[in-house]
Amino acid sequence: MMDFNIIDAHSHLWLRQDTEVNGLPIRTLTNGRSLFMGEERQMVPPFMIDGRNSAEVFLSNMDYAQVSAAVVTQEFIDGIQNEYLAKVSHKYPDRFFVCGMCEFRKPGYLQQAKELISSGFKAIKIPAHRLFLKEGRVMLNSDEMMEMFHYMQEKDIILSIDLADGDTQVQEMKEIIQEYPQLRIAIGHFGMVTTPHWQEQIKLARHKNVMIESGGITWLFNSEFYPFHGAVKAIKEAADLVGMDKLMWGSDYPRTITAITYKMSYDFILKTTEMTQEEKALFLGKNAERFYGFKNLISLPYIKNMSE
Repeated sequence: MMDFNIIDAHSHLWLRQDTEVNGLPIRTLTNGRSLFMGEERQMVPPFMIDGRNSAEVFLSNMDYAQVSAAVVTQEFIDGIQNEYLAKVSHKYPDRFFVCGMCEFRKPGYLQQAKELISSGFKAIKIPAHRLFLKEGRVMLNSDEMMEMFHYMQEKDIILSIDLADGDTQVQEMKEIIQEYPQLRIAIGHFGMVTTPHWQEQIKLARHKNVMIESGGITWLFNSEFYPFHGAVKAIKEAADLVGMDKLMWGSDYPRTITAITYKMSYDFILKTTEMTQEEKALFLGKNAERFYGFKNLISLPYIKNMSE
């Protein structure tokens, strides 16, 4: 019996993918597959035959896996999902914390961010690893970005951000943190943990208002596979650098559950002997509960499955 609530700090929702990244199309097909930048890929599990990655399907997975709440982030490869996520947040306010996303690949996103914040979004997502465009790189410390971060700090809006591999964008992040020390920041993909110099992203969490979340860690360690001993080792190394109270679990649902079940994306943490019970509680839920301000978290019963 767990004496804490599990919170997923990195997930995605969409009803349909229909977008382009760097001129390459991404489109929902059938049987959970999508056209992805020139090739057919299994985007979601094959039983999601219509490709609809809905809140209701995710809630069913969450309920079975005893996950009380989730942070829904965004990515350009799924298209901008603000309209759908606003509806999800309104319908399930105690289960989902949703991030808005602007079109950061061209100027004008400051006004978009202000409109999203005015409409009720409590976080803005930047897929910063997608800002290396054919026409040039969008810098995180550009004038318009910095003006947006200033506005977000004033309004106490969280910045959710996925960075490029290793330390590529770390210096830009240091400038942002120095200029806006009260801006709350969640850095995703566990610093791109399987790439060189990933620790430099983790070290950013030595700053008071910066957190690290592990969305995608099972994807990054997919070649090793369950029970992801390398991932546990990396979590321990990150904790040595910044403290376990700065780290949050994220699944990167639904893409990661094409390879494993949703529950498997965290139960390797519950089963490991390399972490204490308190460390597991902090990583799997308590840190995210504090950082995102979740209230009214539900406790879900364990449901025995037919293989047991």
